[in-house]
Amino acid sequence: MNIENYKAIADSIALLLFPHAEVIVHEVQSQTVVHIANNFSKRKIGDDSALDLELGDFRNAAKLGPYEKLNWNGQKIRSITTVLYNQNGEAEHLLCINLNFSVLEQAREALDAFFQISRLVPQPDALFKDDWQERINTFLHAWLKERNLSLRTLKMKEKRALVEALHTEGAFEGRSGADYVANVLSMGRATVYKYLKELRDHPT
Repeated sequence: MNIENYKAIADSIALLLFPHAEVIVHEVQSQTVVHIANNFSKRKIGDDSALDLELGDFRNAAKLGPYEKLNWNGQKIRSITTVLYNQNGEAEHLLCINLNFSVLEQAREALDAFFQISRLVPQPDALFKDDWQERINTFLHAWLKERNLSLRTLKMKEKRALVEALHTEGAFEGRSGADYVANVLSMGRATVYKYLKELRDHPT
């Protein structure tokens, strides 16, 4: 494979993982950088690769890494290097993918902080004792889970059964309960009121 093909592969990988990956192609014989896609290491074409210093004896390896190193700005980078051989089995080029791992670590730390259970306190009973929407939501999703059903795929007969179950639980005692349930179940309000009228006229 010629160098232009290697460059095209490097460009494709960098584009797919943009902006978090840099891909560098090194020429083994001259020990220089011959291509950089999405440059964030501040290296330049023609720079000394220092391959033996960085990678040791790589000529009999298919790949090296992943290994971790530090970028010029102090950010952590995870790298993997693939040795590219010519038709005679000689190491000709190296394809190095550098992934800016620090951004992923920062995202993980942000998520860990956001989801810290220790920051949560029990829901105040007095504040939410009349939260009819939450009571409907709690019952509705428990009902779905017991039957292994999904809100998005409910059939009409299942929606009717759910309305009946909610009625039994007293979910429609408030003025807005029927409208809220109709909206949540993607039903017409008239249909919900029809079911409720039938339940009230013919209680089981």
